[in-house]
Amino acid sequence: MTNQKKIYIGSDHAGFELKSFIIGKLQENEFTVRDFGTHSEESVNYPNIAHSLSGTLYNNIGILICGSGNGMTMTANKWNRSRAALCWNEEVSRLARSHNDANILCLPARFISFREAWTIVKTFLETPFEGGRHEQRVNLISIFND
Repeated sequence: MTNQKKIYIGSDHAGFELKSFIIGKLQENEFTVRDFGTHSEESVNYPNIAHSLSGTLYNNIGILICGSGNGMTMTANKWNRSRAALCWNEEVSRLARSHNDANILCLPARFISFREAWTIVKTFLETPFEGGRHEQRVNLISIFND
């Protein structure tokens, strides 16, 4: 898996159970996990969690989970240098990393199994960015100059 051993993770109420499972799997694989919440299945506003994680991500990898994955993806991508990708299978996860240098994996908790989710997470963490022709395109994503 990735050389980065620190993972940021957050979910809303719909993703809480899947997030708990993924945290356990990450810890089994010796990752340090920073959990941005939520900490129960009680209803929360997903943008608050996505903003908290995305605003502090820096050079780490993030995972955001909600029912469809769409809300977390849209919110995370409001942040400069956030490249959040909604991934529902292994191949989409691989391409998000290798072609788009995605740094936030967004999962649709209501549409994938725990087993599928863990495969997607492992693929995301194990796949390097290819660079090359893709790097120029990734550099065009942000509308803000640093």
